[in-house]
Amino acid sequence: MKVAALQMVSGSQLQANLDQARALLQQASQAGAELAVLPEYFCLMGQRETDKLGLAEAHGSGPIQDFLARAARQFGLWIVGGTLPLQSPVPGRVANACLVFDPSGQPVARYDKIHLFCYDNGRERYDEAAVLLPGSEPVAFDLSDRSGQRWRVGLSVCYDLRFPELYRQLAADLLLVPAAFTHGTGQAHWELLLRARAIENLAFVAASAQGGQHDNGRQTWGQSLLIDPWGVVLAQRASGPGVVLADLDWARLQQLRQQLPALQHRRLPSAPCQP
Repeated sequence: MKVAALQMVSGSQLQANLDQARALLQQASQAGAELAVLPEYFCLMGQRETDKLGLAEAHGSGPIQDFLARAARQFGLWIVGGTLPLQSPVPGRVANACLVFDPSGQPVARYDKIHLFCYDNGRERYDEAAVLLPGSEPVAFDLSDRSGQRWRVGLSVCYDLRFPELYRQLAADLLLVPAAFTHGTGQAHWELLLRARAIENLAFVAASAQGGQHDNGRQTWGQSLLIDPWGVVLAQRASGPGVVLADLDWARLQQLRQQLPALQHRRLPSAPCQP
């Protein structure tokens, strides 16, 4: 199955971001991708954290969700919509939601980011909990590729990457990590953490990132990656908008899991994943 991790440099204007995303989705489709993954905050990197509140949509209705469904139908793609703000029951806070659409444009999964980023090094300060309401349930979905092979696909977002217990619960063949890592933390840990999640779960990883200088002054690390279950980087892009493509080999996944049956050797239990 050919998978595309889409790297963006989103700004503070919704329509410009959707136009950038559409161009990348079209490019991925023309290159033969079956699944395309947009980055976290693909629709908005605002001037202020509270800008997300003004863009929040009700689940199942709104221009951003309509855009994703329409693009999935038009390009015949499974689309993972990075994240977008969805309304929550708590005033002044939204869910940072990752939505999945099948090639007919139907929504098939929703994951709300569980772990909210908090960081302060004296120069940069972030506290997502000020405007985001965390999710509580791991989410995975089943994807049948064009050959008829069924893949278990696990959802996560950005800061989730630092919590390996989440990925154990997903029990997936392919792990997705849309993200907007800061430049400093990305430079230090991004690839290392992604390769670790691939190796310890014997799973493919597709990580789609924000990567560049944004009009709000923030700089994100980029380095969108596709990684195989042995930790081998299959494809990557350093910075700037673009499409990172690789063919994921089901036979190699099964071969590696047979050669090193580490997943069968687990002794500590984990909670079941939400279907």
